Amino acid sequence: MNVPQGARDLAMGVRFAFTGGREGWVRAVLTAVGVGLGVALLLLTTAIPSALQSRHDRETGRNDFTYGTKHEQKSDRTLLVADAQTTFRDKDVRGRLLRADGSRPPLPPGVAKLPAPGEMLVSPALDRLLKSDDGKLLRDRLPYRVTGTIADAGLVGPHELAYYAGNQDLQATANSTGRIERIGSFGVKRESEAMDPILVLLILIVFVVLLMPVGVYIAAAVRFGGERRDRRLAALRLVGADGGMARRIAAGEAMAGAVLGLVLGAGFFLLGRQLAGQITLFQISVFPSDLNPTPALAALIVLAVPAAAVAVTLFALRGVVIEPLGVVRTAKPSRRRLWWRLLLPLGGLGLLYPMIGMGRDNGDFNQYMVTGGVILLLIGVTALLPWVVEAVVARLNPGGVAGQLAIRRLQLSSGSAARMVNGIAVAVAGAIALQMLFAGVEGDYSKDSANDLTRAQMEVYVPQGMSPTDAGAQFSRTKGVRSATTVSYGELSNRRKDPGSTAHVSVGTCEALLEVAKLPTCHDGDVFAVQALDDTDTPKIFRAGRTVYFDPSYKDQPKGAEVAWTVPHGVKQAQTRTSPTGGETWGVLVTPSALPAKVKPTLYGQVYLRLDDSVADASEYVRNTAARINPMVDPMTWTPSEESQRFTSIRTGLFVGATCVLVLIGASLLVSQLEQLRERKKLLSALVAFGTRRSTLGLSVFWQTAIPVALGLALALAVGLTLGSVLLKMTSTPVRVDWSSVLAMTGIGAGVVLLVTALSLPPLLRLMRPEGLRTE
Repeated sequence: MNVPQGARDLAMGVRFAFTGGREGWVRAVLTAVGVGLGVALLLLTTAIPSALQSRHDRETGRNDFTYGTKHEQKSDRTLLVADAQTTFRDKDVRGRLLRADGSRPPLPPGVAKLPAPGEMLVSPALDRLLKSDDGKLLRDRLPYRVTGTIADAGLVGPHELAYYAGNQDLQATANSTGRIERIGSFGVKRESEAMDPILVLLILIVFVVLLMPVGVYIAAAVRFGGERRDRRLAALRLVGADGGMARRIAAGEAMAGAVLGLVLGAGFFLLGRQLAGQITLFQISVFPSDLNPTPALAALIVLAVPAAAVAVTLFALRGVVIEPLGVVRTAKPSRRRLWWRLLLPLGGLGLLYPMIGMGRDNGDFNQYMVTGGVILLLIGVTALLPWVVEAVVARLNPGGVAGQLAIRRLQLSSGSAARMVNGIAVAVAGAIALQMLFAGVEGDYSKDSANDLTRAQMEVYVPQGMSPTDAGAQFSRTKGVRSATTVSYGELSNRRKDPGSTAHVSVGTCEALLEVAKLPTCHDGDVFAVQALDDTDTPKIFRAGRTVYFDPSYKDQPKGAEVAWTVPHGVKQAQTRTSPTGGETWGVLVTPSALPAKVKPTLYGQVYLRLDDSVADASEYVRNTAARINPMVDPMTWTPSEESQRFTSIRTGLFVGATCVLVLIGASLLVSQLEQLRERKKLLSALVAFGTRRSTLGLSVFWQTAIPVALGLALALAVGLTLGSVLLKMTSTPVRVDWSSVLAMTGIGAGVVLLVTALSLPPLLRLMRPEGLRTE
């Protein structure tokens, strides 16, 4: 069988990688480790869509609230479900109270048998928390006996806190749209809202920015040990190989390391997948079984990585003259050309330019043009950095001995120095652009809360049928609560059924009403009228001696309480005041004794709580009191701002991905640094043998790292600001630079490099020994 010469040369390179002695093995292992780390992260990225889909499917499979879209009639196969969700120290706890209507109720996913009244099934994570010392306050809130655990099919993640508890007192709400519903099955489907074009753009940019440093790093990893490899290729020329054959053999060696890297990458990925089940990042956890790479993308990685290794090696050797007696790389290299390097970022800008000004009102952005434009801009960093390093170090005045050693080394191998920091430069450039984009559009997806945190820090909604006054009294006696202000709300109308005019009613003590309105004087029994500018109904119906009705009935709705009340004489006029929630109170204000007792059950209440900051877990004590009043009462903690859930999810995904990429970059830099030190082992030993101080050599190694890093970060800053500005213009958002965030991104990149340099010092000290000159 005739095998083409090129294939035979590649095969010979593969044999050299594994049978070329210790030197070949070390280079192959270094390449494999570097490629393996990148492949593991690529496999993880391809597995993220399946993990998110699995989480979504399990979430959909346990949906139990129809929100009025479906009404179930009581039968042997129905179940009452109540939302008893709570929060414990910033962690959400999903809770449901259950009561079967018959002997064959539907079962939630992951549950084999419904819990009996007073019993509960918990997720494994909640079980561990309740058994720990940290879970004492939560145990007080969940007074049920644990009789089992929820299986994985009923949880979105291994660290989710969730429970199902049996409750015999549940009663279906009248309109089936409250916190208690009757259902015939789990897995109610809801129509998903169309994604905002700008959010789609954010997701696309996040993926490109996070994956680009990985690709850059893999391309750099296949060139580990390049100088020693070239010297071995010179020996091959000496025994008769021509230049093309030598290059193909080098490509075969790189391919062998890349294939071994695929194997290691698969191992790293499987190890990381098992560890993923033990980790929670930004309240997101996944089951290891959910992390399954998409087969097509995994196959693409398996084919692309070895092919890229061959292509990168041949491209790197295009300007290297390998002769039988040496490699011409040791001479002063020719100056790099700038013009073709500028074409890459200019081409990227050209692809993005047609989409400037589209915003969210002109359809979706062209995903191919966005992806291509961002990739070209970021690749431009890797193309421009070697030229920048070469141009700068050629003009630097080295100064002391350490500086002379560092600058001379950079002048001889500026390409290697640039490759080492290419990954961090690309990551920082992308992070700066993303930070600008997030900061620019954040105002569209987040807003300052209208709540006045100086007057209250928590709010409790008290449903109809419960006494807001009694609830407020219990909260006022709770540990960590300075004061509890209770205001009840309702509606009165001019007719018993299908009213034409309605007025808003606020009921509370004089002290409570002063929180929502400006009163002239106030005593129990007083009634006030507050007219807002656009309120025309209150003056019509609220007149002395007239009969009005609380809780009127409406067409197509169940019958209300319809409590009649005669408007008393002596109604006082009050002025509006901004309430603790930020709105203006209008309509009718009534003190408790002015209303008939029948009215009180028709009202719902809100309790505004001021907390004592000196009491730890004050909000947890409030939630425990709420659970004692009614397990379905979930106090709301006020925050200075409110954000879109989707926007928050995308930003969380960015943080998780950026964490993984930073770990990879740090590991890659360390491997690259160790490889360079290994290459210069004899040189370092010779310098020590001639009397050079170790501190001088250590400082020279630091400068060899610091100078390319500084130049790379400066270039990343320029490209990141350019890309960020273009993306903001595409979203029709004013260009604004948050310099604190930009400098923070740059500082993180520099910090990673400094940490890697510090970790490489111990191996450096071991290499700086005269014994390193010994050879065989």
